[in-house]
This record gives sequence, C-alpha cells and structure tokens, in this order.
Amino acid sequence: MITRFAPSPTGPLHLGHAYSAMVAHDMAMAQNGTFLLRIEDIDQSRARPAWEAQIYDDLKWLGLSWPEPVMRQSDRMNVYHAALDDLWDRFLVYPCHCNRKDIIAAASAPQEGAPMIGPDGVIYPGTCRKDARSGYPAPKRPRDVTLRLAMSQATMGQGSHRIDSTQPWVRYLGYEAGDGDGQTAPTVFQPDDLITLAGDIVIARKDMQTSYHLSVVLDDAAQGITDVVRGADLADATPVHVLLQSILGLPTPRYHHHRLIRDDHGKRLAKRDDARALSKYRTEGASPNDIRRLVGLLEV
Repeated sequence: MITRFAPSPTGPLHLGHAYSAMVAHDMAMAQNGTFLLRIEDIDQSRARPAWEAQIYDDLKWLGLSWPEPVMRQSDRMNVYHAALDDLWDRFLVYPCHCNRKDIIAAASAPQEGAPMIGPDGVIYPGTCRKDARSGYPAPKRPRDVTLRLAMSQATMGQGSHRIDSTQPWVRYLGYEAGDGDGQTAPTVFQPDDLITLAGDIVIARKDMQTSYHLSVVLDDAAQGITDVVRGADLADATPVHVLLQSILGLPTPRYHHHRLIRDDHGKRLAKRDDARALSKYRTEGASPNDIRRLVGLLEV
C-alpha cells in the first residue's frame, strides 16, 4: 500500500491538513506500506519556499516521515505537457477564452436556469466549444490559452467505471457512511453523467500550463499510489480523475474521502485560518498527541 499527502506551499498547514496527513500516514503504516509526500506547486504565483519549508517542519513535528527526494510538481511540467499534447492530438481538448465573469454570466442566463455547480465551481456552459477543436486547425497545441476537456468526446466508448468500496476505511475513521460530511465516492458511475455533473473541466490553465485534475492523476500514477486519502470536499472530483486515468491509460487507485475538520461555526478550515495553523499550536506548547486529540484521532 502506498498513500500520499500532497499539500500546496501557499500558506500554513492547519488542523485539517494535519488530519489528512496523519490519516494517510497511519493507513500506510498499519499495512506496512509507504507514505509519500508530494509538493503541489503548479501555482507558482502563490507558492513560496518559506511555506514549503514549514510544511516539512510541521509534518516532521507531527512524527510523520517519508522517503526522499520529495516529488515537486514544478519539476514535472514536461510530463504534463506531453499528456496535453496527446489529448490535443486526439481532439479531446479545446481552447477557451472565457474568464470567470463570462462563465457565470452565460451559465446564469434566463434560458439556462440556475447555474449548476461541479468540481470546478460553476459548470462551463460550452461557450467556446465548437465540436471540440473543429474551429482550431492549428497542428500544434497552443501554449498561451486555457484548455478544456471536451467531455462529450472524452466519455465516448468509456463504459462504466467502478471505484473500489471504501466502507472498511469509513469504519476505521469512526463514523458511518452518510454521517455528516463523511462521504465516499460513488461505487459505480457512468462517464456520460460527467457531461452534466462536471462539464468541460479546465485541463490546463493559461497561467499554469496544467491543472490540478491533470497533474494529480499523472503524479499519482508516477508514484504508484494505491490509496488516495483526501477530504470529502474532493469526492465530486474523483469520477473526473477516474475518467482521465482511463483516457490516459493510467491505473486507478482506491479512493478514501474522510470527514472535514471544521471551525466552531461549522465551516471547513482554509489556509487563512491562522488561528488553527499548526505553527501556532506548536508555539503555544501543544504536542503531536494534542493535535491528534483535537482532530479526533485520539480519545480525549
């Protein structure tokens, strides 16, 4: 078994990050497996070396360890570009020139009704779609525009996909499936469903030359990840990732979606929640076991 924790160095780790990392680490250790760390730094406009250094310090303080060297996404742009070229050559992606304001306005048009929400937020209404790339005869993939996955073409002939049941893992975490936000990915899904539930997702952002969805499936495959442990907020993205794995000929790991750590008002934690940053708990004298108790991994 190989699990991973893949934070972005764009702010301090908080209790929610600690919970996810410790769950992934504990799961691997319980099976005599391997826990890996990966730095997801494709957003170079926000990534900072100081935040990356603090990630290492915080995780080591929690008692976690991992093999070196650590994979960093910024070192793998050639891998992402090769996959994008492949998708372009197969007419599965197309350029999109819409900004977020354009998308919200088009999706909210009276004839469309209320905009639907998918893994990337408001589902793209297809403004730039012209039978995928029919209106863009360029022989090579453009590098200076956003690219979207042509979901209707991508799902053709894919058949149904099965995501391994996570029930035993749900019980391990101490809550039942469907209890609160402890949700699991669907056991079986039809790729055609993603046309309406996800739409033409962004596969490469103009400013990054890749996207989370593309990078994460390529990285998981490269590292041989067998079990992906992540929050329930990413469960909607799992069918998208399984589809991309099928299209790109990559293996599909088992997915486990754990509950989210929330603040006193029930809102999930974000990196701006400095009051719950691990570094703050450390400076106030907390121990790693105190953190485990705070997130429910040790009895009070």
